[in-house]
Amino acid sequence: AMENKGLNIFNARYILADPDSATDTDYLNIEAVIGHEYFHNWSGNRVTLRDWFQLSLKEGLTVFRDQEFSADLHSRGLKRIEDVRLLKARQFAEDAGPLAHPVRPASYQRIDNFYTVTVYEKGAEVVRMLHTLLGEQAFRAGLDRYFADNDGRAATVEDFLVAMTTASGRDLSQFARWYAQAGTPELRIEADYDADARHYRLSFRQRNPVAAEAAAEGPLHIPLRYALYDADNQPINAAPEGDAVVRDGLIELTGEYHELRFGGLDAAPLASFLQGLSAPVRLRFDADVATRIRLLHAENDALSRWEAAQGLWLHFLLNDEPLSSPAASAWQAALRGLLTLPVSDPAFVAECLTPPDFGRIADEIEALDFDRLWSRREALLDAVAADLEAPLSSAYDAFRDDALAAYSPTSVAARRIRGACLALLSRRADGASLAAGQYRDATTLTERLSALRALIHHDAPDADRLLSDFRGKAGDDPLRTDHWLALVATRPREDTLDRLKALVDSPLWLPNNPNRVRALVDRFARGNPPGFHRKDGAGYAWVLERIAAADRDNPQLAARLLTAFESSTKLDPTRRRHVLAGLDALASGNHSRLLDEVLQRLHQAHRRHLP
Repeated sequence: AMENKGLNIFNARYILADPDSATDTDYLNIEAVIGHEYFHNWSGNRVTLRDWFQLSLKEGLTVFRDQEFSADLHSRGLKRIEDVRLLKARQFAEDAGPLAHPVRPASYQRIDNFYTVTVYEKGAEVVRMLHTLLGEQAFRAGLDRYFADNDGRAATVEDFLVAMTTASGRDLSQFARWYAQAGTPELRIEADYDADARHYRLSFRQRNPVAAEAAAEGPLHIPLRYALYDADNQPINAAPEGDAVVRDGLIELTGEYHELRFGGLDAAPLASFLQGLSAPVRLRFDADVATRIRLLHAENDALSRWEAAQGLWLHFLLNDEPLSSPAASAWQAALRGLLTLPVSDPAFVAECLTPPDFGRIADEIEALDFDRLWSRREALLDAVAADLEAPLSSAYDAFRDDALAAYSPTSVAARRIRGACLALLSRRADGASLAAGQYRDATTLTERLSALRALIHHDAPDADRLLSDFRGKAGDDPLRTDHWLALVATRPREDTLDRLKALVDSPLWLPNNPNRVRALVDRFARGNPPGFHRKDGAGYAWVLERIAAADRDNPQLAARLLTAFESSTKLDPTRRRHVLAGLDALASGNHSRLLDEVLQRLHQAHRRHLP
């Protein structure tokens, strides 16, 4: 979409919807995107930018505003989970790789390449940190002041911070470094409890390897929300002593190192840090399985509960702990408890049943052994599905009637938990018939697609027939056809790549339609890890071939497709050689200046990682 003072322009995907062509997520995205473009009336149009370096001043601020809009209309906790999932799967990876750049870049070759998750999503997180530090009243006063002082003007980040400083009386000079430093800061927390002194000591150390390499200026001003719980999982209200500013459950970290001490505690508390993701940092705090399970039950912050659930998935994905161990049994018991009927918050439980995106998994490790990781993931999902089959089936059946109802918060939540349950149940003996029945009875596109995904991801007997049936029903409708193409692209089969090559030679292929290109190429690259990361390199080669073709008509689309390779330097040497060969071929041909900027950075990074 594109905001203009007199005319907003929208991608059809973000303005056209009916129950046969739009999923529940599509409906939510339409609401958010239309809101975003209208919010630009102030943050972007009436108050515009002095130059393109200030791009996040309008985009990051407007993303924050549309996030708050959606949170007010729906579940605030679930909206925060959705935003943080995207941030950790995509933006953290961008910040850690060769395409890292500050929220306000100091230089660029082509500004089109800076419509990125860093400028948008991390930019929104910077604004959110201001809201956290200043509080609702002062932040709102600062925003009103910014709009009033700059109405009809071309503004800068400094103008925005001056308005916030004037309204709040806070010195934000150190905070401004968030706009200038690339990379995701790492916050390491260590804790120890002295039983004799009844003291609980916390130490905090921040570092940013990317910023340090660039000799960036000093530590950042990090707002850290926290909570302490006693043995009964009740909140502890204890005032700490130390060298950091602490108020109302918020620690302000401004130095590289801080210590805090909580006195008068009869036992070591359960600690929760970074509630609501109060800052876009990587938290390094040793928490074992038992601690994460307690947080899943004790926390009153939805995001922190979800992070505990994601941390449990990551623990068993990334470690070689036997899936029959006592810790694994305790985790599965916790999941079983969430599924106990009646399920109080089905949409949240669905999030806890869903493993981390592959992008986030890759971001958590230094070296990506794809074959081992994918094998471990499949074994883990099979084990969870087997252990939880009965409660998964009960929850799936319990929400059937609500899921068949028209679009509403209740029906959306029902479809979310049924989709999460079916994704696991499809790994069991009766999973294929369950998914086929859901496809047959579905009254919404959301239910049809979740059924088809379950069928094709496990190569069920009915998969080809029902996939063909869906294609026939899509007819000439471009939105439903794009959904069908995305299903084909994400099917984890050996012959999927041959199918995609045939589709590119068919009348369905519309190379000048960005939605069509993304449905096939981007969904394959980001949504089909086994296909994209084939050991023979054929997946990489095909995607790069399609990028070269797209570059002739739409360089911006091609450059964005190329970012699917942003974490590829973590791959094993064989796969890295395949990626480098493809990048060499792309670099040797004719390509746009827009693509060249991204290509050169990826190319140089791979050259540095040559064995």
